[in-house]
Amino acid sequence: MKNIFKSFLLVAAAATIASCDLNLAPNNAISYQDGGQIFVTAGDVTSFRTGIYGYYRSLTTGASDRSDYNWIISTEVMCDGFNAHIDYGNRFGLVHRANEKFTESDYSPEYMWAYYYFGIKDYNIVIAGSDNCAAGLEDAVRQIKGEACFFRASAYLDLARVFGKAYDPATAATDLCVPLILKYNPNDKPARATVKEVYDAIKADLDTAAVCLAGVAGKAKGSEVTIDVVNALYARYYLDTKDYAKAAEKASALIEGGLYPLTTTADDLFDAYVMDSGDESIIMLYASKTEHSNSMDEYAGYAASDKTPEGFAYSQPDYIPTKKLINAYDADDFRLEKWYGGDTIAVKVGGDFVKGKFKVLTKFVGNPDLESKGYPMGHNASKPLKISEQYLIAAEAYMMNGGDKTNAAKYLNALQVARNASTTDATIGNIQNEWFRETVGEGLRISCLKRWGLGFSAREPQDGAAEAKALIEGPDFMDKTAEAGDFQFCWPIPGYERKINENLVQNPGYTETE
Repeated sequence: MKNIFKSFLLVAAAATIASCDLNLAPNNAISYQDGGQIFVTAGDVTSFRTGIYGYYRSLTTGASDRSDYNWIISTEVMCDGFNAHIDYGNRFGLVHRANEKFTESDYSPEYMWAYYYFGIKDYNIVIAGSDNCAAGLEDAVRQIKGEACFFRASAYLDLARVFGKAYDPATAATDLCVPLILKYNPNDKPARATVKEVYDAIKADLDTAAVCLAGVAGKAKGSEVTIDVVNALYARYYLDTKDYAKAAEKASALIEGGLYPLTTTADDLFDAYVMDSGDESIIMLYASKTEHSNSMDEYAGYAASDKTPEGFAYSQPDYIPTKKLINAYDADDFRLEKWYGGDTIAVKVGGDFVKGKFKVLTKFVGNPDLESKGYPMGHNASKPLKISEQYLIAAEAYMMNGGDKTNAAKYLNALQVARNASTTDATIGNIQNEWFRETVGEGLRISCLKRWGLGFSAREPQDGAAEAKALIEGPDFMDKTAEAGDFQFCWPIPGYERKINENLVQNPGYTETE
């Protein structure tokens, strides 16, 4: 496990980790000594806080631009919502195809693992150091401890959703998940903890965060971790662990609190997601022209072009929404109108530009206010927890908790009305479809399919995309299927980690590589 902290140090340092200048903190954390005092002055608290917030922002927006480092996109395009564009350059290609070549040596699991554990290392140091601070810093250190516990809980929840099996109360105590590292030790080589052990640790961290941050009130678009932010992650945790009563309780309390109203017009929806406005974000991390998040440009590839009358084009979208995804929306759904382009701005296909043939996902096209060029380039403020997800959690939790259709319909229909979509009956299928429509592109699809015990059958392309020959064809592309419980929904443990830590057992189904 030494490799977790050291082998990717240069890679992590080179990545775009906005606002995470680790040189600000006395952390070159390799020199940290257990029990040492790291919070001596108020400046120490500020420096470490800058670091851990910056790392959380990086982890919640993927990694470097135009690379296989973006685990949010890679977990999404592994599933049934996207087809590979003809010019996709093989970005996320192995995980998209998910065939026998998706192995323990693939970049996608390797980089997700490395970046997350690098962040966990910093969170661990802050949490350990919070028990020994200089006089007068107690309140500030209590807050940063709560924030670090929240960040660590969030990191382990993401890792568990990707590398471990979905939580099953009957098998969670034996199903393997990821190594559970709660104390900094660069020489440790821990084995994989069980799913239950990891989720128990997530709950313990959330409990600590809830105590430390009890007095930090929620605020729409707030850039700090508040008690509402903690409760939003609690709702995810309880949904995963099938404690539906508590999931419904946490989610509905956030909704009924009224601090985070859903947008009710198409323009407001655009402003909320693309222009980083509105009040739907329970937390929205700081972003500016010089300190913005990493790019999600692979979905749209918007850029200036002298080949089109508009002077712009979606010049390099790596993945195109499938027919299933586009057809999931009503014609008047605000999301279809504001989160998808291709009707008025051309899309590049090979050396040609086509308009009005098919749609691309523009939900993450970027906020032009964050760009010095004056047009969007895939950078948005990170919004890892939004009230819309809480409506989905509440609807699913009530439905699964004894079939409470009344409350399930209340929250499902409220979200549908806000999005100008047709209201539907509260069935688990309708709730699942709403997850698909609402959280598209956010990296949640794989965890949803695993939680529901579902697979998918093929990726039928949009009619216009096939006609324009914009997509790669083949059994691992358009015709890709995945059975419920497919072993590849649990990503492989990176081979390099296993080489330097003999205690790491590989997930079933994967062949060892040299």
